[in-house]
Amino acid sequence: MIAAVSAGLLMYALTDGGLQIFLVHPGGPFFNKKDDGYWGIPKGLQENNEALLDTAKREFSEETGINPAGDFLPLGSVKQKSGKTVHAWAFKVESNKPVMIHSNTFKIEWPPKSGIKQKFPEVDKGEFFPPDIARIKIVEAQTEFISALERNLIGNKLI
Repeated sequence: MIAAVSAGLLMYALTDGGLQIFLVHPGGPFFNKKDDGYWGIPKGLQENNEALLDTAKREFSEETGINPAGDFLPLGSVKQKSGKTVHAWAFKVESNKPVMIHSNTFKIEWPPKSGIKQKFPEVDKGEFFPPDIARIKIVEAQTEFISALERNLIGNKLI
């Protein structure tokens, strides 16, 4: 079996309060009451051999309703517990104001074995966090993306 490959974007802002990291919470009934360790960067599976950065931009737009723009800083890749490899890039926005999410949806049988198909958003909310809180919220393997961003920003004397 070939391991899944995903790509995503880490949106960030530099504010008077410092670095702010944008994360999304997965939608659907399985994640309804799960918080710490379940948030992540908007990401998704590569389709038809598209370039990974193109995958990341497409998935970010589909999951948030935001069209990412600007310079995209490569953050490398991580392997999650599921075996999925996630490649990521960061891009800067000017504000960490609350973001209204407009996510694509998926259908599943819910409640289980009910025969009823229900539609749920792929992402139910998105929020900016300072790095220390983001590290608590994010899927463990993806903490490396926060560290890679910080190393780059510190190296370029931006934080």
